[in-house]
Amino acid sequence: MGMDYTILVVEDEQLQLESLSGFLAKQGYRVLKASHPEQAITIAKEQAVDLVLSDFRMPGMNGIELLGKLKEINPAIQVVIMTAFGTIESATEAMKLGATDYITKPIDLYRLQAMLRIIVEHSQLQSENRLLRQQLSDQFNFSGIVSESPEMNQVLNVAGRVADSSAAVLITGETGTGKELVARTVHFAGLRREGPFLAVNCAALPENLLENELFGHEKGAFTGADRQRKGRFELAEDGTLFIDEVGEIPVALQVKLLRVLQEKVFERIGSSEPIRTNARIVAATNRDLEAMVRDGTFREDLFYRLNVVSIRIPPLRDRREDIRPLVEAYIRKFAAENNKRIAGISREAMDALMKYDYPGNIRELENIIQQSIVLSRTETIMRSDLPGRVLELPKTRTSSSGNESLIEKVEAFEQAMITEAMNQTGRVQTRAAERLGITERHLRYKLKKYGMK
Repeated sequence: MGMDYTILVVEDEQLQLESLSGFLAKQGYRVLKASHPEQAITIAKEQAVDLVLSDFRMPGMNGIELLGKLKEINPAIQVVIMTAFGTIESATEAMKLGATDYITKPIDLYRLQAMLRIIVEHSQLQSENRLLRQQLSDQFNFSGIVSESPEMNQVLNVAGRVADSSAAVLITGETGTGKELVARTVHFAGLRREGPFLAVNCAALPENLLENELFGHEKGAFTGADRQRKGRFELAEDGTLFIDEVGEIPVALQVKLLRVLQEKVFERIGSSEPIRTNARIVAATNRDLEAMVRDGTFREDLFYRLNVVSIRIPPLRDRREDIRPLVEAYIRKFAAENNKRIAGISREAMDALMKYDYPGNIRELENIIQQSIVLSRTETIMRSDLPGRVLELPKTRTSSSGNESLIEKVEAFEQAMITEAMNQTGRVQTRAAERLGITERHLRYKLKKYGMK
């Protein structure tokens, strides 16, 4: 674990104190010893301590009282209580008051070793993420990723670790989980942060336009090409090219993309002059590319080129710890945007939001809060301000395996958003598409798909 992690052992039995300290020092920790609570408090005030391993029953002060005093000195100190079987209730009481864990006596050294490893790894993950957030907030207005849940902490950590390399990254996850935010994290946390971050959405463009968007064209390459145009690969030099919905790329273009990934060269349309590119590729998809490889609709060699580092973003229903902080962030954002004084959200409304399944993920939650703030008549978002679909009791909890019901839910959510955008813009398709953040062509495709007039 390395010598940079300091454990203070507090134990009034000298033999036990020495044997525990010796064992921990052998594991590579920096160990400090205290034979009574007052001494432990003095040490914690004078030295940087990461974790305190303390006996529960000690003369003068018990483990819970010591816990309180240590947390006053530094709330970040982790405390593990050692307790005899008879005082387990007291140990669980200590957990409520902020202890990290407890272990029963006689101490099983291997169990202690495993417990400490988990605590240390978790705190390292958190401090790495804190550092990453600091870096990001210095680079771009980073308010988007909420990672209270262990799942999102893991996502953020991988994004931070891969940022300095130039390896291709494939981000997978359902629609609305925040794949572009994670791509931006990879860009802005790394060495390329000074370079451009460009995004192209493969689902929004037909094949010929997509090719033009990626590779650019020469003057006279086709009718209407009255001047040379640089493509995204050229413009993303020294930066990152984010290819969203990469599963939608037609097979003919997949061959060209593969060549760029392999050889770092491409040609503009209408030219045979090779152009070198060093743009870093981050791709994202909500489709199962491995299934597409089996079906022959996605090239296997391209899949392996894109999937050097893989980051899977869990759906919101699988990381419910993030719902509350997201709600709070969106309330602040939309209250300010709409010049409304919204102080918070009622318990009943929050309860409904915690129980809902979010087929449209974070994007849907954002939409729900925005709508609720616009409709709210008081300074608190009430249950009655929430859309009807949130208040319906879930008929069945959709797991990732229940694809049909999930797809149906996503489609229902899409239809509701399209209807709302069309109504708000007087049924003007260009404005509705703009509001939804998609192209007009994409909107027309959706209207046709759902048979919406």
